[in-house]
Parts: sequence; structure tokens; C-alpha cells
Amino acid sequence: MRDYFIRRLLLIPPTLIGVTIIVFAITRIVPGGPLERAIMESQQLSGSYQTSLPGQDMAISEDQLEKLKEYYGFDKPLIVSYFNWLGKILRGDLGNSYRYNEPVWDVIKDRFPISLYYGLVTLTFTYLICIPLAIVKAIKHKTVIDNVSSVLIFTGYAIPGYALGSLLLLYFSVHLEWLPMGGFVSMSFEEKNFIGKILDLISHSVLPLICYLIGSFALVTLLLKNHLMDNLASDYIRTAIAKGVSFKQAVIKHAMRNSLIPIATTFGQNIVLIVSGSFLIESIFDIDGFGLLGLSAILDRDYPVVMGVVLIASGLLLVGNIISDILVALVDPRVQFG
Repeated sequence: MRDYFIRRLLLIPPTLIGVTIIVFAITRIVPGGPLERAIMESQQLSGSYQTSLPGQDMAISEDQLEKLKEYYGFDKPLIVSYFNWLGKILRGDLGNSYRYNEPVWDVIKDRFPISLYYGLVTLTFTYLICIPLAIVKAIKHKTVIDNVSSVLIFTGYAIPGYALGSLLLLYFSVHLEWLPMGGFVSMSFEEKNFIGKILDLISHSVLPLICYLIGSFALVTLLLKNHLMDNLASDYIRTAIAKGVSFKQAVIKHAMRNSLIPIATTFGQNIVLIVSGSFLIESIFDIDGFGLLGLSAILDRDYPVVMGVVLIASGLLLVGNIISDILVALVDPRVQFG
């Protein structure tokens, strides 16, 4: 098993290189990049609004164009530019943002803790609520508790988080004025005492967390419930009960452990969701998080930030897959990795 995980760890660097090469090539091919924007802005400033090719009727000279290409790193062939970028990454330099005009890492690290906070809280509450709920639904299958909870779960799952967020804002923030309109914390956060800061953070977190949680409830709850019901109907559970094991112990010590295997399989993939969040929910609640940063960088053609976001998200996904394998091996001793 040790050799298997060592091989998986050794596969992370080449996989990251493959992913970043593809994304890097796409950023060079798609139109509307920073160079085109700079040319367009120059044309607008000079009063020329007609579209033209570089070097034909432009408001900037060839000299200025070459300097722009050098500034944005478009003066070298694709493969050379990529290896230059890769060399900077190995030195811990993610480059400079075109939009913010500051190091990419500084742009990311300001938003990373925000998405990490929402992701960890969402993940914690999801498993703390869904696992007990799934056990109750499996044991009380086709009862009032199971039917009512299923209706509520599917209703919540059918409502998009961003749509629910808009409704919650209108009712609780605009109509009742109980909760703030948005943001991670209030403008006067630093002036508050410790208790005041906690209350301020909670008041800003309630509505976004509801939107984050409502979409993940159905998947985890029903996945665990269905597998738990299959295991409860298995021969080994009936044999354990026939030998004198109580039904409660049969559920918790035997059926539950096998039912957690699919949950463990998908757990590592949630690491990406922890930091990426939902850019739509972040937009609704004006949360300047990691997901919204990635979307803004794509729309603004801020390619250094795009590459930084892709690199971090891809790395987390690969590490998350390894964590999933570790959890599966811990939950199911029968699993042997070659």
C-alpha cells in the first residue's frame, strides 16, 4: 500500500504539468486577451473605434506593440513562455496580476481564507447532519419521518443556491432587516471586541451557509441511506443479529462501516469545493472569495491569476483523490492497493 501511495504522489507533478500546459495554451489562443484590450483602449483614446489588425491602422506604433508583447509575455513562442512561467512557479513566484498590478499570490491569499472558512463549515455541517439523518431514514424507511424529510431534501435540492440566496436576501435583509445584505464581515469589524467580531461573522455567514448546505444535503443523505439499506438487508447483518448482536450494534458497527465507503470515495473531491466554493453564491452575497476571483480573472483575461487558480485547484483535487483512497482503505480493510 505504501508503494501505491508513493506512486500516486509521484504522479502529481506530471499531471499538474499536463493540466497547466493545456490551460496555458488556451489562454494564448482565445481572443480578447490583455494585448487586444490594450490596443482597443489605445484606439478608443485616440478616437479610432474601428476594429483593425495589429499593425494596420492602429493607434499605437509597432515599437509600442512590441513593448506591450514583452510586458505581457507574448513576445516568445508558447513553449518558451510556458517553461519561463514554470520556472517562476518552482521559485514560488506565480507572476503579477494584470488587473490588480500586484503578485498573484497576494491576490489569492487574501481571498483563500474566506472560501476556506465557508468550505470547512459547510463540509462539517453537511456530514454532522446528513450522516445521522441518513441512518434515521434507513431505519425508518417509508415512515412519516422518511417521507417528510425526503420531500424537504428534494425540494431544497431542486432550488439553485443562487436563486435561494436572492430570495433570502430580499426577505431577511431587505424586508425584515434582520441580517446584513452581504459581505464577509462589516466595515466596522476591526473596531469590535472579540464577541462582537464573532457575532458579526455569524450574522454575515447565516444566509450564504444555508445556500451552500442546501445543495449538498440530498447527495450525501440519499447516497448513505441507500447503501445502508442495502447492507441492512445483507446476509451478514441477519447472521450477526441471529448470533445475539443487537440491532443498534449491527447498524453502527457493521452496516454503517460498509456504507461509509462511497462517502469516503467522494470525500477527497470535496477539498476542491472547500476552497473554490460557488462563484454565483459569492456574487449574490458580495463575498470576495476564491471562486469569484477565478471567474473574474477569466472574464478580465487576467491570465496569471487564472493560471494560479488552476494550479492550486488542480493540486488540491489530486491530493484529495489520494486522501479518498486513504479513507477507503481505513474504512474497508478488504481494499488492497497494488
